[in-house]
Amino acid sequence: MKSDEKRSHRLNYLLKCYLHNPQESELYLKAKQMGVTDSTAKDYIRTVIIQAQKTCSV
Repeated sequence: MKSDEKRSHRLNYLLKCYLHNPQESELYLKAKQMGVTDSTAKDYIRTVIIQAQKTCSV
């Protein structure tokens, strides 16, 4: 699997998790469980929150 595919799958999973439980701390823990670095986990959180806001505003 290509790295961009892997990132996309991870972000989709995290988005689903965030929509069910909008807690940044939980999202961070789930991202860290994927084995990513702290900076990548924080990047995922920012991306997921932005995507969730777009999803909810439509």
